[in-house]
Amino acid sequence: MQLNRKIPIAIEQYLLNWIIVLLMVLLYAPLLIHWYDGWLNKNIGIEHEYFSHGLIGLPFAAYIVWTKRQQWKELPNMNHPLGLVLLVIASIFYWSGLGDLVNLSFPLMLTGLCIHFKGISGLKLMGIALIFVLLATPNHLPYLIEPFALPLQKFIAQVAGFVLTQFNLDVSVEQIYLFVNDQIVEVAPHCAGLKMLFTSLYVGLMLLYWTGLLANRNLSIFFLVSAALISIVANIIRNTLLALFHGTGQNGLFSWLHEGWGGDLYSACMLGLLVVLINGLQHYTAIDSES
Repeated sequence: MQLNRKIPIAIEQYLLNWIIVLLMVLLYAPLLIHWYDGWLNKNIGIEHEYFSHGLIGLPFAAYIVWTKRQQWKELPNMNHPLGLVLLVIASIFYWSGLGDLVNLSFPLMLTGLCIHFKGISGLKLMGIALIFVLLATPNHLPYLIEPFALPLQKFIAQVAGFVLTQFNLDVSVEQIYLFVNDQIVEVAPHCAGLKMLFTSLYVGLMLLYWTGLLANRNLSIFFLVSAALISIVANIIRNTLLALFHGTGQNGLFSWLHEGWGGDLYSACMLGLLVVLINGLQHYTAIDSES
C-alpha cells in the first residue's frame, strides 16, 4: 500500500515541476529574448547594455543549477512562508508593467521558488546561481551611479591629455573635455568605464567560482581589486586612443574602436588578462599547498 501511495506522490511532484517550468517559460521567455536582443544588437538603452555580461552569465547560472540538481533532489521538501511572500512580491512586480520591476521580478521569482520548495537550505544551495542572475538583471542602477563618476571622468581626461602631450600633440584639457588639434573629445559618463568595470567584476566572480578560489577570501578580494584596476587602466588607454584617432582625423579607426567590433575585441582582450591572472593565482595556490 505504501508503495502504491508513493508512486502517485512522485507523479504529482513530477507534474508539478513541469507545470512550474512551463509557467516560467511562458512568463519570462519573452523578457529574456528582449534582454538578449538588446545585448546582441545594442538597440536598447545604454543602462541596459551595462548588463551585457548576462550573455554568458545567465547560461553560466543555468549550468550551476544543472550541476547541483542531485543535491537539490536530496534536500527535504519544506514549504517556507518567506518563499510565498517573495512569489507574491515577484508577481506584483511582473504585472506592474514598470521596466525595472518587471526585470527584477525574474530573480525574485526564482528566489521565491527555491525558498518555497526547499527552504533556506535550497536558497543556500542555489545562492551563487541566483547572485549571477541578479547581477545580470538590467536595471537603472548605473544611471543612478553615473553622476558620481565625474571625478573618474576628469581623471581619465587628465591622464589621456598627459599621455598625448608626450607625442607632441596640441592637447588641452578642460574638466571632462579633451581638445586635440582643435578637435573636441568628451569623456562622457558612459565612457568612464563603468560598463567595463561591471563586466570585469562579473566575469571575475565567474572565474573565482569556476576555479574554486571563491572559497579563499583573501585571494578573491585581491583578484577582484586587480580586475577593477585592470579595467580602469584599460579604459584610460582606450579613451586615449579614441582622443588620438579623433584629433588626428582618423575617423575610421575612431568609429571602429568606439562603436564597431574593435571595442568588443578590446574588451575581450582585457578579459583575457583576467584569465591569465586567475591562472597565475591557481599556480600560486598549488605551489603554496605543496610547500
